[in-house]
Amino acid sequence: MKKLTSLILVTALMLGTLAGCGRSEDPEAYVPTGDALLMEGEDPAKLEPEREPQVVTLAWDPSRSMNPLIGNNISNRVLFSLMYQGLFAVSSDNESFPILCSHYQVSSDNRAYTYYIDNRARFSDGSPVTANDVLTSLETAKASKYYGGRFVQVIAMETVRDDSLGEEGVRITLNTAYQDFSMLMDIPILKANEVETDFPVGTGAYTFVERTNGAVLVRNPNWWCERPIPVRAETVALVEVDSQTELRDQFEFGDVSLAVANPLSDSYAEYRCDYELWNTDAGYFMYLGLNVLYSDYFKDGANMNLRKNLTYAIDRESIIENNFRGMAYPATLAASPGSPYYSSGLAEKYEYDDLKFIGNVGSFEPIKDEKHNVKKLRLLVNCDDSARLRTARDIAAALTNMGVPTGTLEYGGSTATKYEDVLAAGNYEMYLGKTRLSRNMDLSPFFKGYGSLHYGGMTNDELYEMCRMSLADRGNYYDLHQMLAEDARIVPILFGYETVFAKRGEFDNLAPSRDNVFFYTLGRTMSDIQIKTDYGK
Repeated sequence: MKKLTSLILVTALMLGTLAGCGRSEDPEAYVPTGDALLMEGEDPAKLEPEREPQVVTLAWDPSRSMNPLIGNNISNRVLFSLMYQGLFAVSSDNESFPILCSHYQVSSDNRAYTYYIDNRARFSDGSPVTANDVLTSLETAKASKYYGGRFVQVIAMETVRDDSLGEEGVRITLNTAYQDFSMLMDIPILKANEVETDFPVGTGAYTFVERTNGAVLVRNPNWWCERPIPVRAETVALVEVDSQTELRDQFEFGDVSLAVANPLSDSYAEYRCDYELWNTDAGYFMYLGLNVLYSDYFKDGANMNLRKNLTYAIDRESIIENNFRGMAYPATLAASPGSPYYSSGLAEKYEYDDLKFIGNVGSFEPIKDEKHNVKKLRLLVNCDDSARLRTARDIAAALTNMGVPTGTLEYGGSTATKYEDVLAAGNYEMYLGKTRLSRNMDLSPFFKGYGSLHYGGMTNDELYEMCRMSLADRGNYYDLHQMLAEDARIVPILFGYETVFAKRGEFDNLAPSRDNVFFYTLGRTMSDIQIKTDYGK
């Protein structure tokens, strides 16, 4: 009887097993989740898979300033994005995110912005960030070459306090309505008494420490933000470099994890190893500036037909390919093609067309001297920059071949007369300029009276007023660029970007933006912190 019972049980088990083989998955079937491995009281939502420790090495140049308000070394500025914070951080899409700013107000006429300081914000030494720290940092930035262009429309800055918020802040008053002003307030904030020191403390996740065996960045264990960022190593080793070539070599053959380069720079070194690559819009603007004030060819409105048609004579694609390794954006408008202010449809109207140029300026008559010799148009260029020098020579040769005799004036640091002195004196017809525009592509420094870029008589009230209208409403940039193309005292050529090279897989969620390689947010948006107001009517 026992044998029979055993046989029945075995047979039943086999049939059950066979029946399960061809059956579709039971939706109620148990699926292991790992919850059984949790200790009593543990929350599975708070557990993350353990990751390998991150090892990061970055480059720095000890001979250049480590003060973020004045230092412009491209390697040192990579470190600044880990050490310092601004009122806002701005993404590669030009979207602003609050960092040190807890609340902000805008007057009804968009001429006054008030930014309140997060009471939790602390410098790495534990001291709180005050409105005076912010005000002093912004005043120092206004006086600097690196950030000064952002303050062209600023007429006053002062500290304020809102007792209902229990917060202090800074109010900035402008001479015009300004739609995107907060985008410019990613300027690093320093302690008021350290704005001119070489190694000021910041509010970022890392602090700079010099040790006997070299400098390092050390993670601040009491960082006030407590947010994940692309760098999570406790210590970041620093390697000294003094050139772009040395930086490239340390990245390709050494331990450096990330490098940033400017392809428009004369010192740019090409990278050939395996890497991840980002191109970040940097606002570098190369253009022809016409001397409409002193040149016999262009003063008093002379040769307007030639001026308006110069845009068709410039083969931007070839210039970029031959002189900048193809690493720039051709531009016929005075805004980066990667920005929201650039109209591709309008830009197409002013693209290179040599036949159109020849047809439109065929009646051009060059000026002759008393001996009946043709006076060439003189194109001034800084010969210290070999790529810009080649570009100027290419443009001069192209114009000459199309019936407009043009030569170059080549001055620089190695010549008896300096380029800057000739530029200011105005003894030329055109100059090949290079500058850096702000994120919102503000052209006011060209056209405002005694503006920082007024060389050759750029000052123009109508164009400056159109700049102000564009700042008030970004929809007016189309009209500004069209007006400038018809006036043609500036002929855009290209915009440059910076290249970010990172060793593959080294960083989590890296999303570089302009001047902020290790961009991150605190999980808040501008709409989250805006205080509706009707002041300023």
